[in-house]
Amino acid sequence: MSQQHTPNSPGLRAWLGLLVVLGPVLLVSMDGSILYLAMPRVTQDLTPTADQALWTLDIYGFAVGSLLIAFGNIGDRYGRLKLLMIGATVFGLASAGSAFAPNAELLIASRALMGVAGATLLPSALAVLSELFSDPRRRGQAIGIFAAAFAAGFAIGPVAGGILLERFWWGSVFLINLPVIALFLIFAPILLREVSTTRPGRIDRFSVVASAAGLLGVVYGLKNAAAEGISLLPTLVGLGGIVLLALFVRRQRHIEYPLMDFTLFRDRVFTVAIITGLLPLAAWSAAAYLSGVYLQSVLGLPVLEAALLALPGAAVLTTTCVVTPLVVDRIGKRTMLIICHFSIAAGLLFLLPATTSGGIGWYIASTSIAGLGYGISFSVVADTAVGAVPAERAGSAGAIAETSNEIGNALGIALIGSLAALVFRLQGPDLAPTLDETLNLPGLASSVVGDAKSAFVTGLHVAVAVASLLHVALGLLALRWLPRGATEEKAADSVSEENADLSLRP
Repeated sequence: MSQQHTPNSPGLRAWLGLLVVLGPVLLVSMDGSILYLAMPRVTQDLTPTADQALWTLDIYGFAVGSLLIAFGNIGDRYGRLKLLMIGATVFGLASAGSAFAPNAELLIASRALMGVAGATLLPSALAVLSELFSDPRRRGQAIGIFAAAFAAGFAIGPVAGGILLERFWWGSVFLINLPVIALFLIFAPILLREVSTTRPGRIDRFSVVASAAGLLGVVYGLKNAAAEGISLLPTLVGLGGIVLLALFVRRQRHIEYPLMDFTLFRDRVFTVAIITGLLPLAAWSAAAYLSGVYLQSVLGLPVLEAALLALPGAAVLTTTCVVTPLVVDRIGKRTMLIICHFSIAAGLLFLLPATTSGGIGWYIASTSIAGLGYGISFSVVADTAVGAVPAERAGSAGAIAETSNEIGNALGIALIGSLAALVFRLQGPDLAPTLDETLNLPGLASSVVGDAKSAFVTGLHVAVAVASLLHVALGLLALRWLPRGATEEKAADSVSEENADLSLRP
């Protein structure tokens, strides 16, 4: 019997196109976390200052998050496939530049360029899926797979980095991008069609600059205040960033073709979902980075063993991304958002029993339990953002969702990570600003080593406790703010329509 496709049923081209798009998506998310276990090796070879080491980790996420909104709109207007091709090419070149960077300054610059290119890829890739899959149900499945790949990239980044570092030098973590980018550049023009809208109007340049500079300024000011205390220049930069963001928001309400449609936030489900895109990524990135240091520098595990311990949590996270769209149809987004935040809160608390002498089992339990919530956050945010807008706004709506992810990822290290660093400085031996720098000092007494490790673990405990409390607060907000009927009735209607559709089929 030959298989027949309805007009809205995706064919082989759509699924192959999805496969091609997933390559760059996986890379962009992987490169947000692939240095977590590689930083000790980078520090050994390039000897960056403590501030340069933080910017090496942070600048990529800041660049991606700051420009996603602008590039989402540029793709909507001028062509998403064209932007994908340009972005993939630049991403590959910048990856090669990062791999062979001779010093910390050039590594930071190359990572920033990778972030700019990554900002062109994510919203356009998500919008292209809307063109490939016109049927809402199939589109939801495709977005769930997209979200799973995005989440898997974050989760397996440290694992891939650890495996490569076992055999090669630290630059190899960037060279793995090149074959994937090459395959994308070959097959994307064959399988993907150009998609653009006929919306008039030019991109508002002031809005682009204000959104990017404002985000960077605010994050820079907050990061320095958390890590080093209040000082004049970072405070002025942070205040300047707040002013720019305020001007950006005000301008979006008065120009004819805004970069960001703030009316979307009138929907409470959408608003909570976007916050859900930010906070879990902040918690995950901070916990992943601090746990990597804990496993290697406190417990003394080899980098490969530390990487493999992250696999159970990564498996839970990725599986949850795939399953969540199916579960949402049954129980509704409200319930899933609540489960998301309380599972992350519980998972983070499992790191509190970890000590300087042991905690591997607690770490695995923590990442596995919290991985359930992380997976829900990835899937629900992407599906809500794209499903809430017309097709011609898919790129800019997807950009809002991905911006929340990327900014959350960067903020986690910049703020929650800085909180842990502050505790270390206050309780540690005060010989160097970080644990690794302290342990590398010659002639340390065993008591000093013990004090340094104990101070780091205390900082880890404070950081995860704060992140857990924030998720409890957001879970309670979802309970109070989201009306039960609004989401559960939609889920029931979806199930009823699905059953009716099945009953009408021959």
